[in-house]
Amino acid sequence: MATITERSDLTVVGMTCGGCAAKVQSALADVDGVVDAQVNFATARATVRHEGRDEAAFIAVIEGLGYSVRDAADLEAAEQARSDDLKRRFLFSAVLTVPAMAISMIMPLRFDGWAWVVGALVTPVVFWSGAVFHRATWANLRHRTTTMDTLVTIGTLSAWSWSSVELLRGAEGHIYFETAAVIITLILLGKWIETAAKRRSGAAIRALADLGAVTAQLVDGRRIEVDALQVGDRFIVKRGGKIPADGIVIDGRAAVDASMVSGEPVPVEKTEGVTVVGGTVNGTGALTFRAGKVGADTMLAQIIRMVEQAQGAKLPIQGLVDRITLWFVPAVMALAALTVLVWLLFGPSPALSYAFVAGVSVLIIACPCAMGLATPTSIMVGTGRAAENGVLF
Repeated sequence: MATITERSDLTVVGMTCGGCAAKVQSALADVDGVVDAQVNFATARATVRHEGRDEAAFIAVIEGLGYSVRDAADLEAAEQARSDDLKRRFLFSAVLTVPAMAISMIMPLRFDGWAWVVGALVTPVVFWSGAVFHRATWANLRHRTTTMDTLVTIGTLSAWSWSSVELLRGAEGHIYFETAAVIITLILLGKWIETAAKRRSGAAIRALADLGAVTAQLVDGRRIEVDALQVGDRFIVKRGGKIPADGIVIDGRAAVDASMVSGEPVPVEKTEGVTVVGGTVNGTGALTFRAGKVGADTMLAQIIRMVEQAQGAKLPIQGLVDRITLWFVPAVMALAALTVLVWLLFGPSPALSYAFVAGVSVLIIACPCAMGLATPTSIMVGTGRAAENGVLF
């Protein structure tokens, strides 16, 4: 007898890079009874196929890694709040980083004590603007894991700490305060753009949802929320109104714009006994309907679910990307340590200074987010644009 599998879809909040998604996916896949687990960073969705396990077990695993599970409806608000926070931190960082970089890089702008001024400008950038990375790094360390945030934290704090020690020693020629500030500023900008892109990519689902009616007018004159409609309820839709549910015409005659379902540009005449689809628009006259399918059973709701599933799907190439991403950060940290060692052993004088710069450079240029975002974002954009034009995958 074939094993019957169930599907659970969870919205994961708090992932900051492709490495986070790979880590969550690996942990979910190890839960007893799980047949397959897929975590999509771009959509913040975890899809688990399992043999009748309680979702509480999956939620416990996700929260044990330092992330949270929320309703899908809360995701947009969380993404908006994150975008606003990243914007504030970026703008604050940019205002302080530009003069710090100018003083550090342009010799005629330097003056007695310039290094102290640069240090004062950069410190709030590292510890306030960069706090979003440092908090994530600390949370990951408590769970004995690493992500891209770990690389940013190690790189920027190393640059700041080294420069502070050198400044106190009076060695102004070997400080790299501006390096830490520029790293944080550019990555904040990238994160802000990334968050905005993810929100725009999910706009197709919101646009589809907006096609539905908000309220329905029953034949007794009462107006109720669409969610309160029951199968068998009779409702009236006047000219220009959206039909709130799938059903059958029981009275009236009118031309209905069904282009959102059929793609037909010309309205189709509907008369008594003909079926209609929720979300289509009554164009010419009043119609009375009997609700046949409501809520999640309507055709529009099914279309939205199909698009969401397509956007949350992973191509085979993403399996390889996830495996690479999972080990990417530890490999980069090992490579950075090896780089420092090689420069210390074979580098020119001052070997320690060159070794430090080389090691930090390896840390800061390595970011797996592009690998984790490229394919899922393409799928989101492609399926979203297709859905807007009536094409479903």
